[in-house]
Amino acid sequence: MKYTSTCIQDTYQIAAKLAATLRGGEVVLLCGDLGSGKTTFVKGLAHALGIDQVVTSPTFTLMNTYQGTKLKLYHFDLYRLGAGDAEDMGFDEFFHDPDAVCCIEWSRDDCYWGKVIRIQAAYGEEENSRTYSWED
Repeated sequence: MKYTSTCIQDTYQIAAKLAATLRGGEVVLLCGDLGSGKTTFVKGLAHALGIDQVVTSPTFTLMNTYQGTKLKLYHFDLYRLGAGDAEDMGFDEFFHDPDAVCCIEWSRDDCYWGKVIRIQAAYGEEENSRTYSWED
């Protein structure tokens, strides 16, 4: 599936489409350039999961945890980590929580298993637009 967003509300609606399919235990890998909308997509996903907390990028904390009405959300930013570092730090214990969804920005494809959803975020053709695509 490929979706185009021209505003934050569009991105939230696109993220809600994915959220409707999540049951827990999924690892969502968000790939894309800096500023391509990865964190905004996670904010929309969190909103759709019933999370009313302010969702921020975990750039310096590496992981933020949010409790939703439907599922828990673990939000990772692994930009500063190398391949295998997430597993070495013990983050892999979160990757198979059946009551949560893990969203990983700047993911490294070396330590994820189970239901993995890869989302490609990119700049769109129109000014200020973004595209989000993933396999169903």
